[in-house]
Amino acid sequence: MQNGVMLQYFHWYYPTDGSLWNKLKNDASSLAQTGITSVWLPPAFKGDSGQNSAGYDIYDLYDLGEFEQKSSIRTKYGTKQEYLDAIEAAHAAGLQVYADIVVNHLAGADEKEVIKVVKVDLENRNEIISEPYDIEAFTKFNYPNRAGKYSQFVWDHRCFTGIDYDALHDESGIFKILNDAGDSWEEMIGDEKGNYDYLMYADVEFRNAAVREELKRWGKWYFETAKFDGVRLDAVKHITPGFYNEWLDFMRAEVKPDLFAVGEYWAPGNLPLLEKYIEKTDRRMTLFDAALHKNFHEASQLGRDYDLSSVFENSLVNSMPDLAVTVVENHDTQPLQALEAPVAAWFKPLAYALILLRQEGYPSVFYPDIYGANYKDTGKDGNEYDISIEPVNGLDKLLWLRNNKALGEQQDYFDHPNCIGWVRTSINENTACAVIMSNGDEGFKKMILGDHFKGKIFIDYLGNSERTVTISEDGTGDFHCNAGSVAVWIEQ
Repeated sequence: MQNGVMLQYFHWYYPTDGSLWNKLKNDASSLAQTGITSVWLPPAFKGDSGQNSAGYDIYDLYDLGEFEQKSSIRTKYGTKQEYLDAIEAAHAAGLQVYADIVVNHLAGADEKEVIKVVKVDLENRNEIISEPYDIEAFTKFNYPNRAGKYSQFVWDHRCFTGIDYDALHDESGIFKILNDAGDSWEEMIGDEKGNYDYLMYADVEFRNAAVREELKRWGKWYFETAKFDGVRLDAVKHITPGFYNEWLDFMRAEVKPDLFAVGEYWAPGNLPLLEKYIEKTDRRMTLFDAALHKNFHEASQLGRDYDLSSVFENSLVNSMPDLAVTVVENHDTQPLQALEAPVAAWFKPLAYALILLRQEGYPSVFYPDIYGANYKDTGKDGNEYDISIEPVNGLDKLLWLRNNKALGEQQDYFDHPNCIGWVRTSINENTACAVIMSNGDEGFKKMILGDHFKGKIFIDYLGNSERTVTISEDGTGDFHCNAGSVAVWIEQ
């Protein structure tokens, strides 16, 4: 994992033109050259909205863009063959590939069933607000167009814990399905919504042994088909930890002993929940550092009023650095999305320096921060917005610095609320860098590189400062940065 960098190779509003897999095939070599070591790809399966689906409204886990289902053969991102070709090209370029695993729910059932349910309170799902009664629910998935190829498993109401629509009474809500497990939800580690097992659509019942076995069979089939290197596990907040303990153990025993896994437990500002999930899964997976992302968002909104020296406080990368995947942005936090909490453009170079140029954590870069993005959507206020995300200035240089200069020992200078810095030195590699940033006025710090570098001249590789710094006899230098900016000093 030393100096690895993950790229989230999509965003929510990527065009629905079927081009992404081919784009990766063409981009793979150049991405590897820029310092990317792995790509996290979006869900490759057919969603309920067909070729318009971002992939999270999963309909058929076995349809990678192969079958005429939901009015389309291809997915939003391309066909099955294009997907496999893209993975092959990524591997040829030396990139690892992480598959997005979405098993919390299914959407777009083929048939309705009459089932018995109780209705629960939306804000406290443990509170039952009806007697048991019958509804018609979209809970039967038999995939007629796939016709049993790869799997003949039929999903029905016994495979789900809850549903959000009653077709018999044309009523929306949250309905707890009365299945073999009774009227209780699965065990979750948090108490949000009372119990946040139910998220959306037909919620999968992991207490059903047949369901668990089918998902293990599918996982093995998927790996043997696509040959991915790791998995990004969607919505683990809503899935009992015991399921992924069993599933990951199976996958590592049966198909890939070193299968990488990162879970999405989105709990901004709630480090104890992230730590508890890691404990419950016995360190089987890393997690995205939602706590650090919240710090970045707040820092970017507050400007000089944010205490920059506390930016890593209450973060997973500070608590469990070996299990933290650090992020500046993702498809859920980007503007107009469900968990919208974007990091302001001025702060992004600082945030990327904070995840790319330090020893701790496994950084993830977001697609629009390399390629840019333009899209329209309706905000929570009902108004339509035009969004433009510009590529992050200097991100290519930060990636180069991570691989070539951010090496060796790290010493921090987090001693001022508006100006912080650190140095990385590696005598073996005969290299050093000094990073300094400010969220207020222009700043400087005297930092120690050591006797080995005395007399050497350092410049800001990012080009934000035109000064030069000569390391003094005692191995120190006075390193500057501009207001609201970051500078990375390396030997001239």
